Amino acid sequence: MTANNNAEIVIPVADPSDPYAVPAAMPSSADRSPRSFDVADFAVPTRTQEDWRYTPVERVEEFFEVFEPSGETTLVISNVDGTPVSPRHVTVSQKPLGEGGSGVVSKPNDRVSAVEWNSGRTATIVELKGEVRQPVLIRVIGGGEDLDALHLVIAAASRTRGDVIVQHNGTARLAEGVEIVTGRDSNVSVTFIQEWDKGSKHVANHRIRVGEGAALRHSVVTLGGDVVRIRMDQDFAGARGDLNMLGIYFVDPGEHIEHRTMVVHNHPECRSRVVYKGALDGKDAHSTWVGNALIEPTAPGTDSYELNRNLVLTPGAIADSEPNLEIENGNIVGAGHASSVGRFDDEELFYLQSRGIPESEARKLVVRGFFGELIDEIGVPSIADHLMDVIDRRLARGEEPETAGADPEDK
Repeated sequence: MTANNNAEIVIPVADPSDPYAVPAAMPSSADRSPRSFDVADFAVPTRTQEDWRYTPVERVEEFFEVFEPSGETTLVISNVDGTPVSPRHVTVSQKPLGEGGSGVVSKPNDRVSAVEWNSGRTATIVELKGEVRQPVLIRVIGGGEDLDALHLVIAAASRTRGDVIVQHNGTARLAEGVEIVTGRDSNVSVTFIQEWDKGSKHVANHRIRVGEGAALRHSVVTLGGDVVRIRMDQDFAGARGDLNMLGIYFVDPGEHIEHRTMVVHNHPECRSRVVYKGALDGKDAHSTWVGNALIEPTAPGTDSYELNRNLVLTPGAIADSEPNLEIENGNIVGAGHASSVGRFDDEELFYLQSRGIPESEARKLVVRGFFGELIDEIGVPSIADHLMDVIDRRLARGEEPETAGADPEDK
């Protein structure tokens, strides 16, 4: 006993060439969950698990076990004006999962993404190269309430310039996996729009890799769906990458809209900005935003910031907002985060009404101002007016039901 009490305490010394040789006492946020294609490696989600504590798991439990997909979800790919894509710059193919470039950007990182991988059969692979002059529109059209799985790969070659819009509409219960990889010195924007019909459910996982010296603008706009849960996990493939993640959501009564971002800085001199804004209107409208950022020891010169703002328009709505920042490198340009949840500004509304503007129009102006800058930053003119129109119609109808799913080019 005496020998044990007097034994020298040995403190592990890290290997300078391998900063992760000695794990930290508290696991990083990036390593909280396993990464695996095997569903059995993930516990069935419950509210007691950190990654699922905000999610109404009882409303999405059908996505927790491997299922036979209905195959009723339709993909239509064209230029945004409806003309065919140029095969010189855009190629589309379907390959078995695990072939042709699918399954290369990380691995599934929660049970529903592993279920999607094991339930699906094929991946739709969209490859971009050169100067893609028109935005590419990928329409994902729900085929009904039968469970379905979809896997989409968007790959941009080195020095590619172009925009991609992925629009979801119709009725669906869809498990979706998305892989995005951008080549060296490319400059690409990818915008995902969810305008599901009432009663639709959508669980998705975006796995993103930004190339060396590349710039990616990744935008998510969620404007409809009974339950929508989108998790986004990203890292860099080399130094000097630039990532801009933008999000807009409008939540109606009874809907649950959840977005989770995970930005991993693993290479030097990379920059990231995450800005999400949401509005909630009606009883039991529920939004969740969880933003994680990790700066690894291998990423000196990092510049990172994340922001979430929520506007609660009526009583009875709930917005959960949780930014998390973990810094394992002291040699950085900057890192920060902020979030807020606020109600409608009565003084601002009163000011506008005192100038003769009716209350309904004043509400629209305030919400337009809240979202306007972010919509402009998405930078795709063909969808900006459409998004503002959808938000206006949501405000105008109050709690009246409406069928979502209009096309961007309808405007």
